[in-house]
Amino acid sequence: MPDLSSGRRRLDQPRGQARLRLNIDPDTFGRFTERIARFLGTGKYLFWQTLIVIVWIVLNLVAVSLRWDPYPFILLNLAFSTQAAYAAPLILLAQNRQDDRDRVSLEEDRTRAAQTKADTEYLARELAALRLAVGEVATRDYLRSELDRLRDDLAVEPKPRKTKQA
Repeated sequence: MPDLSSGRRRLDQPRGQARLRLNIDPDTFGRFTERIARFLGTGKYLFWQTLIVIVWIVLNLVAVSLRWDPYPFILLNLAFSTQAAYAAPLILLAQNRQDDRDRVSLEEDRTRAAQTKADTEYLARELAALRLAVGEVATRDYLRSELDRLRDDLAVEPKPRKTKQA
């Protein structure tokens, strides 16, 4: 970078490169190319392209005064070549953007699956702990049987002992 602290450009340093910079948002350009690539793959596009080619050929064969591209239709061939030269990279760009979206989606799915697995394992551990805790708790049937046994023991009262009276 040239030293401009003295207000003059030094002659022993190279000039900075003057560049024409276009500020194009890659995401906006990518969306635009995806729309073009989607349109190139539709039946509507094929219909209009076929219609234009037929009109082109008919006008160049029939209308003698309008022959701008006589047979072998070199201009038409050049137009197809130019279209193919632009269509192929646009389609590849659209595919790359789709791959990027798929990669992000796959990573989110993996993260979600890992979180779901961790949650499931936590719930399984909690359920096992509850089963162990319930196994140590007295059940209703156990309490009833113990109370019945106590009632039976109390129902058979021992005879009072005789004590010596003085």
